Amino acid sequence: MKAMPFAAVLVAMSVAATIPTSWAESLPAASNSERYVPQLANIMTAAQLQHLKLWSAGTARNWPLAAYELQQIKESLVEAALLYRGIPVSNITTLASTISVISEAIDRKDPDRFVKEFGELTKGCNSCHQSMDRAFIVLRTPAEQPFSNQAFQPKGKP
Repeated sequence: MKAMPFAAVLVAMSVAATIPTSWAESLPAASNSERYVPQLANIMTAAQLQHLKLWSAGTARNWPLAAYELQQIKESLVEAALLYRGIPVSNITTLASTISVISEAIDRKDPDRFVKEFGELTKGCNSCHQSMDRAFIVLRTPAEQPFSNQAFQPKGKP
């Protein structure tokens, strides 16, 4: 793996600074020769799943779950940025500011702003795909809920 440009490292570190230290502590200890590096496609597939679950939680007004899924997206993006140097720095910084605004909507429990900013996040994901010559990967606002095994309604609501 080649070294990341200095600016990319700074951006990734600034985004990573917002991740709780408990996340890093939960990683298994491994030597550099043993360290597993997930494929970028696997990281992005996880982010796509988190995108869908964020939408499901936000539209159900389950704000703690929405906050959790947004944090998962942020961690996936940090992981991708740290492991894959070909991701443009501007893609990461653009998504970081969008994630911050969605976080505010979640904190304020504002469903209208959440929907608007979720659309911006989706546009940001698609812009990144286009800049990476992956325009054939297009995210959209989920149209249905495929997770019959998870309740997205806040606890205590039918």
